[in-house]
Amino acid sequence: MVCCCLMALGSMAQQQLGQRPRVKSPVVNADGTVTFNFYDPTAQRVSVNGDFREIGSQRLEMTKQDNGVWTVTTAPLNPELYSYSLSVDGQRFVDPSNSYVNRDISTLSNIFIVSKSSDDKGHLYQVNNVPHGTLSRVWYDSPTLGQQRRMTVYLPAAYDGKKRFPVMYLLHGHGGDETAWGDLGRASQIMDNLIAEGKCVPMIVVMPNGNPTCNAAPGWWHEGMYTPDGNAFNQRGAKATMEESFLDIVKYVDSHYQTIAKREGRAVTGLSMGGGHTFGISRLYPETFDYYGLQSAATRMAFGGSDNQAKFDEQMARLFNSKPKLYWIAIGKEDFLMQMNNDLRKYLDEKGYKYEYYENDGGHIWRNWRIYLTMFAQKIFK
Repeated sequence: MVCCCLMALGSMAQQQLGQRPRVKSPVVNADGTVTFNFYDPTAQRVSVNGDFREIGSQRLEMTKQDNGVWTVTTAPLNPELYSYSLSVDGQRFVDPSNSYVNRDISTLSNIFIVSKSSDDKGHLYQVNNVPHGTLSRVWYDSPTLGQQRRMTVYLPAAYDGKKRFPVMYLLHGHGGDETAWGDLGRASQIMDNLIAEGKCVPMIVVMPNGNPTCNAAPGWWHEGMYTPDGNAFNQRGAKATMEESFLDIVKYVDSHYQTIAKREGRAVTGLSMGGGHTFGISRLYPETFDYYGLQSAATRMAFGGSDNQAKFDEQMARLFNSKPKLYWIAIGKEDFLMQMNNDLRKYLDEKGYKYEYYENDGGHIWRNWRIYLTMFAQKIFK
């Protein structure tokens, strides 16, 4: 009797499981539209919230079907990497049918890619059948900060420990860490694809943690699984700034990898706070790097006092008199840091300092920073 009861319960469970619709989401259709599906027969209102700016809406209301599946299909989307989440009766959720999730500070979002040809951004950001570089998490000693610290290092597929390669130092923004460019920026996919297509020089890419009061990404150092908020442990202060400690990273990389340990073999670029770090690094070490890229950069210039202004002018003169091969500024028209960048450009123009400038649509977003990385990587070490 017990066996019969268990068999009956098992049969009922299988029957109930069979009655639940199998949901696939998202579905990228051949025409570039994307269909989202979500099963919840008890929900009253469900929507998709994503960065779908080209179709004029970032919130798409879903329609409930008779089987309890909510669904909506977008208009055709441009080739791109998109992020989104679901809103179910006012509560934010990641899509349970999509296992591809990124963390931006403390926010989790699903991602998907739309690609229509081998020449578009979607193709560039996805994993293709090309030689792949190696992405490693590396601990290094920073005597300046008095810490063991963690960074991400990308080695190109051609790296064999014998031939020497140039190095691009790639810096994240406020709230980010050593995982940001790899996860949100698709750095390894971009580099693999650009190198395979012969569009950029094979290079090492070093992505350090730019928070001098944090040794590593949340959950990966002795402070444990705290909630990241972009300001963790700032109240502690640090022995030095990121810029002042930066040569600790360069020295470690040059001593542990086959690098071109000269100015012409080094580039540094970063977004937002990381762009500000790049701005500072260029003034502190004007003859250590030959290529500088300021992406949506927090370019706070040392105005506000004659002594500060004189020191700033001296640093900038030393930098540009050393004739770097590239000083590149990139920013979106809607970026809230546009005025800072305009002030910097005005200063450079007044001094007659040579630089390159790129401006596109959009604001302070990863969509732009992936574009800037793609462009900068193709400009350096040529």
